[in-house]
Amino acid sequence: MKPRIIAFYLPQFHPIPENDEWWGPGFTEWTNVVKAKPLYKGHYQPRIPADLGFYDLRLPEVREQQAQLAKEAGIEGFCYYHYWFGNGKQLLERPFNEVLKSGKPDLPFCLCWANHDWTTKTWQKGKNINKDGIIMKMNYDFEDHRNHFFTLLDAFKDDRYIKVDGKPLFAIWAPHDFPEVNKFMDLWRELAINNGLKGIHFVGYTPNATGISRDTGKLTFWDPNQAKQLYNAVLNKGFDAVVSSGLSRGQSMCKGKARMLAYYLAKHTFLPAHNWADYEKVMKNYYVEEDKWENVYPTLLPQWDRTPRAGIKSNPLLNSTPEKFQKTVEAALQLIKNKDNQHQILFLKAWNEWGEGNYVEPDQKFGHAYLDAISNAIRKYINL
Repeated sequence: MKPRIIAFYLPQFHPIPENDEWWGPGFTEWTNVVKAKPLYKGHYQPRIPADLGFYDLRLPEVREQQAQLAKEAGIEGFCYYHYWFGNGKQLLERPFNEVLKSGKPDLPFCLCWANHDWTTKTWQKGKNINKDGIIMKMNYDFEDHRNHFFTLLDAFKDDRYIKVDGKPLFAIWAPHDFPEVNKFMDLWRELAINNGLKGIHFVGYTPNATGISRDTGKLTFWDPNQAKQLYNAVLNKGFDAVVSSGLSRGQSMCKGKARMLAYYLAKHTFLPAHNWADYEKVMKNYYVEEDKWENVYPTLLPQWDRTPRAGIKSNPLLNSTPEKFQKTVEAALQLIKNKDNQHQILFLKAWNEWGEGNYVEPDQKFGHAYLDAISNAIRKYINL
């Protein structure tokens, strides 16, 4: 059976009144992308789109083109980031709402609740080194959880909605930041069954290693063998599965204590971080044995470079190529090959996060090559 590759999808490519107010009229993700400059030798910036141009997601033609490119690459569907701040307040909801209402494009979809505050550093580098200023705060309220569910019920019942074991897949980006998330999931599962669904398949995002102590919140020495603990910390909250990321682990294995020092300098001083790493070396340490668990869905990372948003105080991966990315996809496919067909899931991070240098859409340098890397790896996997 064909593996299930689900691509995270950023709906930030259209202006909204709030972004106009906070960042200036017409602000979108492209605002950061076009002003980026190379900061190191061999640094690929700026990144300029090819086939789709500097698109506006209010245009249905763009959404159709994206869906066609995804289908041709073997991607099952998009996982739209969903910004719900409580009390019915949403942001960037228009592209998904129009996909739902229009019935087009005919491409499967699901949602990931990006349950984090928006701060002065969410889309652009902030002026304050140590602390973000809150511009839109997350609020959690039990009655609002009901309202939230019924707002999304039509989406869950749509034939295009991605299901796992017959249940709509709903991801939560920051499971540990969600008070009483177990009660929230219990409520939604009950509401789902009462409204003709089989339940909800809840997925929580987590790194597979971290240099931050969950007990103290302070920087610690890197432990590359934390995956079992970190995955179970999410699963024990009642989640059905985990979406795992190995970026922190891969970088720490490459850089060791030097990365910790760079992290400290970037966060607490005006000194440049110089915290880059080689893509291929990082990806050799990106996955862990626990990614073979039935209820773990690893991520595919094609590229990573947040300098358009964060400047030099970030952690870009250098020297990514489509050929190296194809090896990443092939390695990830081997991790999931013995899982049940429903659970042979990989999350692509991401489809179009251009401001984080984290995308597979065609650009001027590589064209369709990152998309071809996915389709080539899938064909190779199916023909084994």
